[in-house]
Formats: sequence, structure tokens, C-alpha cells
Amino acid sequence: MLTSNKRHASTVFKDNLNACFSIKDLGPLKYFLGIEVVQGPEWMFLCQWKYTLDVIDEGGPLEAKAAKFPIEENHRLALAA
Repeated sequence: MLTSNKRHASTVFKDNLNACFSIKDLGPLKYFLGIEVVQGPEWMFLCQWKYTLDVIDEGGPLEAKAAKFPIEENHRLALAA
């Protein structure tokens, strides 16, 4: 993955890499290690939404009923002995 705000510098760098190694330009980055990448003219937004959904899907049903409270209301915790 190569990123730069200097288009000419990144082109020269890619050309130099290609002279030494066999590389392939895959175009604008969309996903990297499970992270979605959205690029604008002068910004880059990283989002882990897809990765998070994949983790939830592996761990259990996505359709699970959400609890209003994770434990009963006004529950008192006991002191450990």
C-alpha cells in the first residue's frame, strides 16, 4: 500500500519499485486488512464497519435481541470474599 499527497513523487516511487520488483498497481485502495477506505480529494476515511460485522457474524447471530439493560436494574454486586 502506497499513499502520498504528492502524485508525482508517488508515480516516481512506483516506477522505481517496478524497475526492481514485479509489482501491480491495483488502483485506489478500497479495503486493507478488513478496514474500508474511502478517499476524497484531500482526506481519507477509515471505517471498520465490515470487519465489525464479520466478527459479530462469526461470534453469534446478528439477529440477536438487544437487551435494554445488560443486567437487571438496581442490581447490587456482592463483595468478593
